[in-house]
Parts: sequence; C-alpha cells; structure tokens
Amino acid sequence: MFWTSYFLAVLAIVLAWPVPILLSRAHWTAQSPFTAMLLWQAIALAGGLSMIGAMLVYGLEPVGDNLLAGLKALAGMVFINAPTTELGFWHIFALSAAALLTAHLVFTLLLTYYKIQRQRRRHRELLDLLASPSADGPGTMVINLDSPVAYCLPGGARSVTVLSDGLMAALEPAELRAVLIHENAHLSQRHHLLLWAFAAWRQALPWLPTTRLAQEAVSSLIEMLADDVALRTESRATLIRAIAIVASGSPGTPAGPMAFSQPELNDIDSGQPGATGGAGSARTTASRVSRLLSPQPPLPKGLRAVVLAVCLLLLALPTALLIVPGLLG
Repeated sequence: MFWTSYFLAVLAIVLAWPVPILLSRAHWTAQSPFTAMLLWQAIALAGGLSMIGAMLVYGLEPVGDNLLAGLKALAGMVFINAPTTELGFWHIFALSAAALLTAHLVFTLLLTYYKIQRQRRRHRELLDLLASPSADGPGTMVINLDSPVAYCLPGGARSVTVLSDGLMAALEPAELRAVLIHENAHLSQRHHLLLWAFAAWRQALPWLPTTRLAQEAVSSLIEMLADDVALRTESRATLIRAIAIVASGSPGTPAGPMAFSQPELNDIDSGQPGATGGAGSARTTASRVSRLLSPQPPLPKGLRAVVLAVCLLLLALPTALLIVPGLLG
C-alpha cells in the first residue's frame, strides 16, 4: 500500500486546490447546472475520501495490503491485544489524524444540521406570529413587509414559501407565478440538503479557500436550476423582471435558506463560518440575469457524458485503491 497512500494524498491535494479553482471559473457550468452540480459533489466526496484514505492507508501499510485487511489487523490490536510493534510512530500519528479528521467532519456535519434546524424552528415560530396564509397556495405565507422578499423555508410536510406584501404589490401575476415556481422548485428538488452539506464542509475546513468557492458555486447553481423550472411555463422576460424586482429589496431583510434574491444559506448566522454575505448574492443575481439575457445551449450530450464519466471515476478511483489489494503496489 506504499504507493497508494501517496497517490491518494496527491489526489486529495489536486481536488482540494487547483480543480475547484478551475471549475469555479468555468463558463460551461451555467449551460448545464445539473451536470456541474454533480461534478462539485463528486469532487467534494472524492477529495474527502482521498484525504482520509491517504492517512489510513499509510498508517495501516505495515499490517495489511489493503484498507480492509489493515483495519482487521488494527481491530485485533485494539480488541484482542495483538502485538503493535509493526506500527511505528508516524503510522500511529497518521491513524490518529485520520480518526480525528473523520470525527471532525462528521461532528461538523451534525452540528451544522442542528444549528440549521434550530434556526428554522425559531423562524417558523416567528412566521406563525407575523405571517398569514396566502390565497396563492396552501404552502404559501405572507408577511407584512414593504420590501419585495420571497424565500422558502424547508421543513418536510411543513415547508412553506414566504412572500412579502411589498412583493405581491410590485409583481404582475405572471411574475408572481415565476417566483412561486422558482421557490417550489427549491423545495421539490431538496436544494437545502446540498446547501447543508457544502456549508458543513466550509465550516469544517474554513482555512481551505476552495470550500468557499464550492459553497458559492453550489448556491449559484441551485438558483439556475430553479430558474430553469420557472422557464418551463413563464417567459425569460417575465423571470428577469421578477428577479430584478426582488433583488431591489433591502439586503437586511430576514431571508430563508433559499431566498429568491439571496440564495446563500441564511439559516446559519452571518457571523458563523459557512455563511455568505450580500456581495455573494449580488454576484449570483448578476450571473442569473446575464444567463437569462444571453442564453446558451446546454452542453452537448457527448460532453455531458464525459463529465458524468469523470464524476464516476472520481468516486470509483479512491474507493478501488482503498479496497483492491496491491492495486498500485
């Protein structure tokens, strides 16, 4: 497993630094946001697996020719007092680092989920006091606010889309339909789960610049996906006008995790790692409007197939290196 650990370490570095930077600058992602979203997820999963796997493989190299054999030998050392003399200082250090990093990532994921759920619960309690049901649909509520605001608050069967009085007064019926379809697309496609995962990744590794790039890219891509759903029934001009009107709202307005004008994960306090500010929203809004004003055809099927193959390779390669004995010697 000697070469495997080094290969995984190099792969982890490549996926943690140059690849996300290049992908964040790519223009084709706006043409096929769903394909780009899959690629971002594959990069995140493969990068984490390679990072942890490299340390595990190096630490277990003296006692097994693959990860499963090494873990079996390690379990014997822990539970049945098998000799540990084969493991040197650096092997034990690598195993400890892998265990700590895994625990840190899992704990941060769960902690972020807890914070999001707690703040959503508080937000819903405020809505129960300050908002009233809308005639536009059973899952829609209206708040008494002059600024144009629209967002959705995920919660399973209790998910709601929230509109302000100012928004409903400013929008034409077709524009209001576009906003509602956009927000309902966020809920039906479970975009909040993606935002949760990438927010947790950024909070777990705030020193890694690419975690910020990934979160911002995913926030922008889910807005484009929701826009595409709205375009199935409403015109581009209608959607552009709706985006412009909602974007004119006050940036200090309370918003949900997937606001029409503020796509960042606002469930997390703005002072916490993983939250993004109003500047990110402005960039995302500009990208959405630019994409609608100058529509580009989706990526050709052949190129999409290539990207999907890369996604599968990214997930399969580190997995195979960890499980298959002696794959790299």
